[in-house]
Amino acid sequence: MQVVRMLGGLALVSGALALARADVPVFTRDVAPIIYARCAPCHQPDGDAPFALVTYDDVRRRARLIADATAKRYMPPWKPEVDSPAFVGERRLRDEEIATIDRWVNAGAPEGRAEDLPAAPRATDGWISGEPDLVLALPRYSLRADGADVFRNFVITVPGHGTRYVRGVQFRPRNRAVHHANIRIDATPASRALDAADPAAGYEGVVLHSAEYPEGHFLGWTPGQASPPSNALAWRLTAGSDLVVQLHLRPTGRVEEIAPVIGVYFTDQPPARTPAIVRLGRQNIDIAPGSADYTVSDSFVLPVAAEIVAIQPHAHYRARDVAAWAVLPNGSRRSLIHIADWDFSWQDQYRLAAPMALPAGTTLAMKYSFDNSDGNPRNPSRPSERVSWGWRTSDEMGDVWIQMLTRDEADRRVLAAAARRKMTEEDAIGAEVLIAREPSYVNLRNDAGLIYRELGRPDRALEHFAAVTRLEPQSPAAHYNQGVTLDTLGREAEAAAHYAEAIRLDPGYALAHNALGNMSYRAHRLEDAIAQYRAALAADASLVATRCNLAHALTETGRAAEASAAYRLALTQSPDDVACLINVAWLLSAHRDAAIRRPAEAVQFAERAVALTGRESAAALDALAAAYASAGRFDAAVQTGTAAVGRVDATADAALAADIRARIDLYRRRLAFVVPEH
Repeated sequence: MQVVRMLGGLALVSGALALARADVPVFTRDVAPIIYARCAPCHQPDGDAPFALVTYDDVRRRARLIADATAKRYMPPWKPEVDSPAFVGERRLRDEEIATIDRWVNAGAPEGRAEDLPAAPRATDGWISGEPDLVLALPRYSLRADGADVFRNFVITVPGHGTRYVRGVQFRPRNRAVHHANIRIDATPASRALDAADPAAGYEGVVLHSAEYPEGHFLGWTPGQASPPSNALAWRLTAGSDLVVQLHLRPTGRVEEIAPVIGVYFTDQPPARTPAIVRLGRQNIDIAPGSADYTVSDSFVLPVAAEIVAIQPHAHYRARDVAAWAVLPNGSRRSLIHIADWDFSWQDQYRLAAPMALPAGTTLAMKYSFDNSDGNPRNPSRPSERVSWGWRTSDEMGDVWIQMLTRDEADRRVLAAAARRKMTEEDAIGAEVLIAREPSYVNLRNDAGLIYRELGRPDRALEHFAAVTRLEPQSPAAHYNQGVTLDTLGREAEAAAHYAEAIRLDPGYALAHNALGNMSYRAHRLEDAIAQYRAALAADASLVATRCNLAHALTETGRAAEASAAYRLALTQSPDDVACLINVAWLLSAHRDAAIRRPAEAVQFAERAVALTGRESAAALDALAAAYASAGRFDAAVQTGTAAVGRVDATADAALAADIRARIDLYRRRLAFVVPEH
């Protein structure tokens, strides 16, 4: 008698009967390889997906669901169209694979012979790349049962000491209410202060401008996104800095306990090349209600040749079609990505299977189309409402992040500087959009001030910092920021008054003491400067730049031994501080007291400064030339000094170029440079 098992109206016939027909697919031979390759990375015990698809019974119980989802190409999730380039880990099923699953289900989902079953996916206990070197747990947060989506920012201080290289990160949400996450790094205490001021875990609102992605990288998580660790693209993480993790949370109808973890994988090997990144996008988005075809476009011209290695689009619910492409100088066009059916729930980072080499002068371009009509089933507003740019899901965004590698570090610096300028100019537009909506939002005002300061527009920065001082007159930070901006504008008396007010409000406000020290130093009131620097360090001993400032002032007042000790302590705290490395190299190579000079150490410090600046800094090369001469390596001193002059000429600083040429004349005469008596 034939045995028939029933599941949801689907008759499952015995494996023996199915095997009698060679054209009938079976699980072990035909279906398991597809499921294991395309589905099991997420659908496994303790994985991101809601159920496992590892065993025959796992798959059999959901056979019809799997057939329907794959036929509609809803699963596995893969949004790029076929006109996009090939990407690593592409999950798109081939037509014949979809047909195989459908035929298998229609045949009753037979199991097949056990000996044909491929090896099951490796159990990972949730860690796809194995146990991490460091696990960081976000503080627990209770998400309300219903209401609007929540964006919450959590701040985690990186433990340990020194700087390490990160080869990979895995974010584990551990709750289906987590829609996606973005991870940035804040080397300042600003994000930590916002977190501390909120009584609940984390804080709501914008991520501050001081929190940035690691240089050349975008860190984030969406369901299914899990890039394997890579030594080739490792990035630097310094202990004591903060990870700022922004979670997008969606209420589920019940109170949810949110407690994600982040696994960090380290390597001792620095990356062979550091990437650069550019964000295409507009922050002046303004979509009228009912508009069914609102478009946003942007472009960027590569100043140097580069290889595109990864791309990540980002938008919210109303985006419908996104495309990015490259137009080469000869007019030819190459697709970077095309998603014709954008879905906010399935965003991803796409790494090209083969890097795309593009020459200098190539235009990177993108275009988003949005549908803000009632006809868009994903539109969260019923009826449709006016929508502008913003970080909330009720707002809209339209960005394409592009990660690139260059031929050398010099090219990377050129590309990174041009890209940062472009992105910061757009950030200024976005800041004004948000401030128009919330003019009394202090964090937005501060961010706008910092953005305009970076753009070299202190007049606009002052508008926002002055607004913060009016909103929070008892804030030392507000007076300090206004003081710095006034100082930049040359209004020193007003700046000093704001620094003094910051110290009156908080006598231990270290940054204000340091700023007054700098003003005294510029006015040649060196003892006053030293006193202010010491006060700053007494309040905050971690201020490396202040310690270097103190050392410089001590040198000029004849206290070279104290200066040397201060420099060394500063470099113990921050070994890669270029300004400090250059100054200590000068002290140890060119001080007029021979007892202070340490030529071999001077060479080490100066060589590190030159390496850190990619041989692009005239100041670092000049210091190294002096160190070589002090060590008796005069040919190297001449060669390095000549390279320094080349860098100075590029910046048109004739006086500095003349000084370096005078030192080169000494080196040619086999003489070291010694700082003369004042």
